[in-house]
Amino acid sequence: MPENQNHYDVLIIGAGPIGMACAIEAQKANLSYVIIEKGALVNSLFNYPVFMTFFSTSQKLEIGGVPFVTISPKPNRNEAVEYYRRVAEKFDLNINLFERVQQVVKNDEGVFEINTSKTNYTAGNVIVATGFYDVPLLMNVPGEDLPKVTHYYKDPHLYAFQNVVVVGANNSGVDAALETYRKGANVTMVVRSGELGPHVKYWVRPDIQNRIKEGEVKALFNSELVEIREGEVDIKTPDGVKTIPNDFVIAMTGYQPDFSMLRKFGIDLPETLCPVYNEETMETNVKGLYLAGVVCGGLDTHKLFIENSRVHAEIIVKNILG
Repeated sequence: MPENQNHYDVLIIGAGPIGMACAIEAQKANLSYVIIEKGALVNSLFNYPVFMTFFSTSQKLEIGGVPFVTISPKPNRNEAVEYYRRVAEKFDLNINLFERVQQVVKNDEGVFEINTSKTNYTAGNVIVATGFYDVPLLMNVPGEDLPKVTHYYKDPHLYAFQNVVVVGANNSGVDAALETYRKGANVTMVVRSGELGPHVKYWVRPDIQNRIKEGEVKALFNSELVEIREGEVDIKTPDGVKTIPNDFVIAMTGYQPDFSMLRKFGIDLPETLCPVYNEETMETNVKGLYLAGVVCGGLDTHKLFIENSRVHAEIIVKNILG
């Protein structure tokens, strides 16, 4: 093995909850490790809507055996960000933030060579725990690149007293519609299917249904946005194309893993775009290169969550030691 300060037994890409869980397990096993994160600690959670409430209970979001204490059963985004920061402090995790991994290559000696935006590393094993929040699913309509269009809804105050179109009717779309409506926005939901998404949180569903029933939030079902302009949008509906005034478009159309990055690392991606890996070890087709967390689900982003992928950390470290 190379003898240098930037060589580790395990290099982890992504400082989200699952990447941190992998680091904790590596630390317990006395493996040298480093986490490389392109943004802030738990970057995806940091970019969630400010007032978002998790579907999972706080116990199911815990990592490293550290209790996640909240007053309400289901924590919000701010509580989660604080919790994971405290966990990072407790374990004194070795994390390099705001550093992007650009390439991972396995050399002839079986050692991974990792190039980042700041330096180079070598590692015996690499764990990809990058989630799926980085690449939005685009609508591919004219005007989608206008500044008034966002795929990352953050704070409802920005939309007060504005004409807002929300695309999508799953949790993120429903939350955006309700929160902006309550800040005084004139909200129109554009829903491709004929009903609200099947995964909408059970305590939120009656609220949005009643707002739509009362006409306080407009909903156009079996419809799609077809063009966006500065002051208006065109919506294709069962009754023809409707043009309505518009100041902002919140496109909650979903996200996907960075497939180009996975391919660059040598991970096989079949037509289903579900990465190839062994579920018993989490190892990909590249020996020593592992996947952890929701990135394993490919396009099926409703398959894995923090609560049911925390176990990946133990599986991976056990396989590395074995």
